[in-house]
Amino acid sequence: MNQLLTYIFQDWEVNKQTSLKSRLVLSSFRASQLLSKLPYPFRLATYLYQIFAEILFAIELPFDTKIGSNLQLQHGFNLVVNHATTIGSNCIIRHSTTIGNKILCDGSTSSSPIIGDNVEIGCNVVILGPIKIGNNAVIGAGAIVVSNVPEHAVVAGNPAKIIRLNSIHSDLSYVNR
Repeated sequence: MNQLLTYIFQDWEVNKQTSLKSRLVLSSFRASQLLSKLPYPFRLATYLYQIFAEILFAIELPFDTKIGSNLQLQHGFNLVVNHATTIGSNCIIRHSTTIGNKILCDGSTSSSPIIGDNVEIGCNVVILGPIKIGNNAVIGAGAIVVSNVPEHAVVAGNPAKIIRLNSIHSDLSYVNR
């Protein structure tokens, strides 16, 4: 039972400085993930989470999204995350952010972004397509990210460009020119 509660409330402490709303949505998200693994009648509770998060708080964070521990939602409002997105541990996501796939020329959809650990995402950011955001990256407010971001990079703009590398050990093969 203790492990169950630890899993459900894993994001609680890191959101202490954000808002009660972030804490409630994330603990409901984690509980919904657990309930989705149970037989049919219990899985219906995942719809309650979806209604709770999307209608009351305008946070679209599907229960089947893969998210590491200690996710921090700063001013969680108008957040849209595609269910196929992967988000690492210790990440920060600010309000009015969209993370998802793209509709391709042939009408099919791309895969969704994979976001590494310790990534900080500013407000009004759009991250789209089959891209990878490296560990310890910072995405500046208003950025539109449609290509890979290396570890320790700070990116900003539309389209997002690297404005600084915070570590000499970063992989420079991703640098946008």
